[in-house]
This record gives sequence, structure tokens and C-alpha cells, in this order.
Amino acid sequence: RTWTRIAVAPAGGCADAFDPLLRKALAPVGCQRLVRATYTDATQSYVTTVGLLFTKADPAGMTALAKRFTDERLDRRTDLLPRPYAAKNTAAERFGPHQRASWTISVLTDAPVVAYAVSGWADGRTVDTPQPAADAETSGATTAAAQAGLGNEAQGLADRIERRLRQNIAGPATEKPS
Repeated sequence: RTWTRIAVAPAGGCADAFDPLLRKALAPVGCQRLVRATYTDATQSYVTTVGLLFTKADPAGMTALAKRFTDERLDRRTDLLPRPYAAKNTAAERFGPHQRASWTISVLTDAPVVAYAVSGWADGRTVDTPQPAADAETSGATTAAAQAGLGNEAQGLADRIERRLRQNIAGPATEKPS
């Protein structure tokens, strides 16, 4: 797949990046900084916002959050969605909360980061029931999001960004011990 980055949100806080219940679920790890960008596919039919939430948590805090997300299946709840970054004068300008079709959220335990992606159609059509990317990618899935590949869009971009992050943090330490 080919994606083109069409907008980068100013780095900042998390106040408007998540639905209220997701913001509450993420609160235990805090928000140090949020980096978001929105991409479109080669046809400009789909848009996907990818985000990296850099938390204030230590490894134990990240492990606890990851366990909670897994145990309670928080990454699959439609009331816990990341919000898109809909930049004006781009293919994403009509990508709002009602256009979210599929999403993925990954709580990293080897870094203080929560990675996510949310995808939808660029034409502004609304979605009655968003579908987690994991469900939209399953063989035989028949929802509009699954048939359009929006689960693949969200998961593919999230995986790519997460891999790049891991490559950048896996290198040798740049500071010498004191």
C-alpha cells in the first residue's frame, strides 16, 4: 500500500485527541506529549490518523495499562475511540468523529507509548458502528469498513509507525552513565 502524509498536528496535549472515556482509560499513564499525523491512500478515498501518545508512566504503569486493555478488551470498544485529525484544505477535512470506521490501539510495554490509528472515508460519509481493525481484517468480514479495507488501513499504518518508533528507540544509549 501507498500512503501519503497530508497533515501533521501540532505536538501537544491529549485533551481533544480522544473520546472522553478513552481519555479516562489512558489517564493513569498521563500524557507527556502527543504526536499525530493524517494520511491518505493513493486514491484519496480513505484517510487515517495515526498517533503516538508519549506517556509519563514507568514500565510497571505501562504493563498495568496493557493488561487492563487486554483483560477488559478496551481496544475493541466503540466508546473508546481515538479522534481523527482533520486538517483543513486536505482530503481529511471532513474526517470527524462520525466518520470513524475502523481503529486500532496498542499499549507498548517496552516504551512509554500508546500507538493508535483510526481510519474512515475521505468523502465525509458517516459510519453507524465503527469496527475494530482486528475484526475488519478477519476473513469473511462483511461490514463496509471490512470490505473497503479500512481495518487494513488503520492496522497497516499503525504497525508501520510503531516499527519505526521501535527502530529509533532500540539503538544504543546516547548518554554516558554518570
